Amino acid sequence: MTLRSRLLPYLLLAPSVAFLAALFLVPLVQTISLSFMEDGTPSLANYSRMVSDINFGPAVRNTFLLVLTVVPIQIVMALAMAMMLQKLPRGRDVALWIWTIPLGISDLAAGLVWLAILQDRGYLNSALYGLGLIDGPTAWLTYETPVALFLGVVVAEVWRATAIVLVILVAGLQLIPKEYKEAAEVFGARPWTIFTRITLPLLKPSLQTALILRTVLAFEVFAVVYAIGGTNFPVLVGEAYNWQRNYQNTGVAAAYAMLIVVISLAATVVFLWALRTKPEQQP
Repeated sequence: MTLRSRLLPYLLLAPSVAFLAALFLVPLVQTISLSFMEDGTPSLANYSRMVSDINFGPAVRNTFLLVLTVVPIQIVMALAMAMMLQKLPRGRDVALWIWTIPLGISDLAAGLVWLAILQDRGYLNSALYGLGLIDGPTAWLTYETPVALFLGVVVAEVWRATAIVLVILVAGLQLIPKEYKEAAEVFGARPWTIFTRITLPLLKPSLQTALILRTVLAFEVFAVVYAIGGTNFPVLVGEAYNWQRNYQNTGVAAAYAMLIVVISLAATVVFLWALRTKPEQQP
């Protein structure tokens, strides 16, 4: 093998490595440095200020509540929808296309759509008033109605981001050989047994990918929350934005960003460990 042929793979990888270094590693190192610096000297003051911030506790609580509520709902819904698609005798592509329409809508646009539905004079209030269920405009998205506000954010986030989980699971189902299911049916296995003993175990790599992707993105949710609840529903990314944009404090904003990175990495490690799949168990 010549020297040129040995260097060729590295030369081909060099642009992508340089791209990642410029747009990911350099900002990450700068964020870490900013979070641990105060007036040019190493310090934990930014983290201390972040923890003592009045919105820190509610932001952590709301973010984890959203993740623990939204992600399981999306996984169950996407799995049910993917199985339904498999059972459709025709029109499968049309149904998949309709269900994935929210993928083409930005986070902020999705939040504004649900704001138009849930706000005081929105479509929901108009429908309820028309049915005689309420006497007039009702505020659902204020700090005085935290449960309704939380449910509004959950509904909007589920509507917006379930499609990405669906696409991953549909692709995973396509990788499962039909021979397994046919063999199980020959031996008299019931549909539920086939689902729990064959489909779910072989779908584990796709579920792992979907869980990691959605969990990380759920920890970073911002635009939907900002559009629907504004500052009435603080989340971690929203607080990072506030400290950077409104309070002009880059250090505390960087501390919030590092907290989100650590939580996301921890969740990824947990899913990689809990749903690890041996090579011989993959379809």
